Amino acid sequence: MIQQIISLLNPWVIFGFAAQFVFFLRFAVQWYVSEKKKESVIPVAFWYLSLVGTIMILAYSIQRKDIVFTTASVLNAFIYIRNLALIGAKKKKENQATETQPAQPAA
Repeated sequence: MIQQIISLLNPWVIFGFAAQFVFFLRFAVQWYVSEKKKESVIPVAFWYLSLVGTIMILAYSIQRKDIVFTTASVLNAFIYIRNLALIGAKKKKENQATETQPAQPAA
């Protein structure tokens, strides 16, 4: 029993728990923003937390030599990066559209 408790103090186990917590935070953020807006919303922070949590879980799973979590983390990271790229491209397009609009005459 004491050996099991001591094993929980392993820095990699603590890191693994921290990774899972970061990954969980994405749902807390999504829930908070959705409640605030009174509609289901996936904020950009969700994708960043997903990516950071996945990278942390990837590091943990590599250290633990767990091929299942390593593979899943790599594949998930691609999805999160792609979503962030799509969001960035949309913002860039919106910014360009705003900059190219003619100035409105003063009333």
